[in-house]
Amino acid sequence: MSVLKRESVLPGFGLTMGFSLLYLSLLVLLPLSALVLRAMDLSWAEFWAVATDARSIASYKITFGASFVGAMINLVFGMLTAWVLVRYTFPGKRIVDALVDLPFALPTAVAGISLTSIYAYNGWIGQWFDPLGIRIAYTPLGVIVALTFIGLPFVVRTVQPVLDDLEKELEEAAVSLGAKRWQTFRRVLLPAVWPALLTGFALAFARAIGEYGSVIFISGNMPYKTEITPLLIVTKLEQYDYAGAAALAVVMLIVSFVMLFVINALQLWSHKRGK
Repeated sequence: MSVLKRESVLPGFGLTMGFSLLYLSLLVLLPLSALVLRAMDLSWAEFWAVATDARSIASYKITFGASFVGAMINLVFGMLTAWVLVRYTFPGKRIVDALVDLPFALPTAVAGISLTSIYAYNGWIGQWFDPLGIRIAYTPLGVIVALTFIGLPFVVRTVQPVLDDLEKELEEAAVSLGAKRWQTFRRVLLPAVWPALLTGFALAFARAIGEYGSVIFISGNMPYKTEITPLLIVTKLEQYDYAGAAALAVVMLIVSFVMLFVINALQLWSHKRGK
């Protein structure tokens, strides 16, 4: 009996592939196709005018710039957090481990209100920065804080299993051969966790691009300064400019696809290089 006709307890390739394509089509492909078709109601000149408007460009800068910075911060501190949770035992470790998942469960509006009250000029943390001339809430810095907050779990939970499976003997062998801490990290640990770090970065970056609830409270929503693109899309929808909102959404979709493609290419390159 051939391999394709071999009976199996689980459904065959044809059935599972059919359900997978149907599921992806209903939840991903059809909505995205409808978005693109809606944007095609505009002529190319009109689409270009909406996409390259000064207010739109400013919103792209704050959205993608703050998302990238927040994902980079999480790349570093998410790695450190995962390392502490895997390699060390300390009182309250389970509480710290549970707190990492808090941004997953916390409603984004609640997160936005909490961050705003803490980082405002009279908040618990903001009051210490205000005399120094550093404003956090209602500035681009506040947007970065919010996006860093919601993106941390993606890096920690992606890197943590890899570190957990990494044998400690490899580190001990490197130290016994005379490697210093930085050399052990750069030549032993980093190559093993680099693909997971890139995956966590991509997830945190993608999550930050689409964030809305927590940002609109702490950003102040000032056009050309702290207005994010999702808010600008909602503004156009409230003005019944559906085609303009779809045009901005298509721009974000294209940029997101390009960024994810680049990150996946880097993951593939690092994986081949590791082999």
